[in-house]
Amino acid sequence: MSEWIQTIFTFLADLGYVGVALALMIEVIPSEIVLSYAGYLVSRGEISFIGAVIAGTIGGTLAQLFLYWMGYYGGRPFLDKYGKYLLIHQKHLDLAEEWFRKYGTGVIFTARFIPVVRHAISIPAGIAKMSWTRFTFYTTCAVIPWSIFFIYLGEKLGSNWQQIDEMARPYLKPIIVGAIVLTALYVLYRLRKNK
Repeated sequence: MSEWIQTIFTFLADLGYVGVALALMIEVIPSEIVLSYAGYLVSRGEISFIGAVIAGTIGGTLAQLFLYWMGYYGGRPFLDKYGKYLLIHQKHLDLAEEWFRKYGTGVIFTARFIPVVRHAISIPAGIAKMSWTRFTFYTTCAVIPWSIFFIYLGEKLGSNWQQIDEMARPYLKPIIVGAIVLTALYVLYRLRKNK
């Protein structure tokens, strides 16, 4: 982490539950790191596991709603012009738009577990004017297990929480494969339903 990100992270970490939610909302630091640090705080008894999951779910969902609203009100031209300032890369946006166009609204849940697509998928949902209640429901349903997973691993790692990538890697591969399989099953279901 760069020095200024480390400074922001340290400041937010001292705020407990509010800090966890805010750190996820601003999305400067990857959610895996924020949530594993929350798990470390749980291991120290500074916050509770349930409280950390609630804060993680609120912060993670609001971050995605912010991206959804950017797509909804700003559209692609706005994101092409200002996305780089918000760390939204055009290639990620292209990929997410392609996924959304191919797989429809149901992909909002499964895409949350797939790298690269995970953060950008909210934008094409907004551009397509997907119902925000449906969007929020799918997003929250995906953010809860994601939060539980990384907070749990962070709690187990304790003071070694920064090794989260190493610890999570063996678990993430089957999760990603499972998400892709679920997406494929959803697409097949939609195709059969449309016929």
